[in-house]
Amino acid sequence: MVLRERVQRVVEEYGDEVSIGIFGSHSAKEIGAAAKMAGFRTVVVVQRGRDALYTRYNRHLYDEVIVVERFRDMLSEEVQHRLRELNTIFIPNRSFAVYVGYEGIEERFEVPLYGSRFMLRAEEREHPRGQYYLLERAGIRVPKCFESPEEIDRLCIVKVQQAANPLERAYFYASSPEDFHAQAERLLGAGIISEEGLKRARIEEYVLGARFNANFHAYALKDLFGDFDFVGFSDRRQVNLQGFLNLPARDQLKIQVPVTNEEIGHMGITMRESKQQVVYEYAERFLRVAEEEYPPGMIGSFSLQGAMGYAPETGRLEFYVFDLSPRVPGDPAVGPTSPEMRNLSIKHGRRIEDPLDLAMMEIREAAVLGRLKEIVT
Repeated sequence: MVLRERVQRVVEEYGDEVSIGIFGSHSAKEIGAAAKMAGFRTVVVVQRGRDALYTRYNRHLYDEVIVVERFRDMLSEEVQHRLRELNTIFIPNRSFAVYVGYEGIEERFEVPLYGSRFMLRAEEREHPRGQYYLLERAGIRVPKCFESPEEIDRLCIVKVQQAANPLERAYFYASSPEDFHAQAERLLGAGIISEEGLKRARIEEYVLGARFNANFHAYALKDLFGDFDFVGFSDRRQVNLQGFLNLPARDQLKIQVPVTNEEIGHMGITMRESKQQVVYEYAERFLRVAEEEYPPGMIGSFSLQGAMGYAPETGRLEFYVFDLSPRVPGDPAVGPTSPEMRNLSIKHGRRIEDPLDLAMMEIREAAVLGRLKEIVT
């Protein structure tokens, strides 16, 4: 918490003219567009060699570009000084957490972050107070977890970190211990996963149902904007699973390559109203636990990713949550496809076109009212 106190001293000197800091990956275009539409100055940090999307094709979204040799170099005093000089409030995303690292973000990155920098680590499944701990403490329904392959007695999904990609996992499906070991051997032999990754794999029952990413925005200035807003549902497009699903079953069986679930895109979806209430209730429960475990709690975008399926013990539809994203989900499909944008425009008395418009709304109001300390860590 010492870092938070230093950051709050920094932000006290900003006044009401702030810049929005953006990490050049994952959701940089979404954040840049929302910030520019809200009238903010923007600064993006990009890694040399993977910057053309931002510095060439979408340069209009960023007033200032900071180029680093490696993303971790943004922890250097030179880069941090420039960000503070620009009165930067940084918006964290998944790539920021992975490439800069939790230790660097929590202990060395002395630039104000919108939201809780300490909750970013909770996305890690092995962390003692990680997402599964938070979901279970909140009483949110999650799929049954199996401690070892020998316990498998139904169709399961096995979530293993990819050997070569820290952002993605290599999923596979198994219905018995023998099935698990056979598929694991194939993936190990192909170099897709490692022995160490397999030891840390999560094995959970496969929920046979429709998938929904339920996306939300939580506020620090609750007296002005309320507790949270629901912003819409989405689903993922995945490689190479999507290609398999586009084939007839007889042709799927001819393909002798592992099925992977690497996220490549998103699409907007809806859920019938009679089933939506539980999603709001889950969000509320999660926020109360987050306040206790990671004060000041969740601020900004977050997502509860799961599926609506029939519970075997009751035969009723239940929402199972199997992933928590305590940061910008990086899903540009939500704004254009969600009917909630019109709903939120009415609620807040201003035009809301994208979930990140809500972040910019709170940052702007906090700056004007001299309350930036309340929305950053």
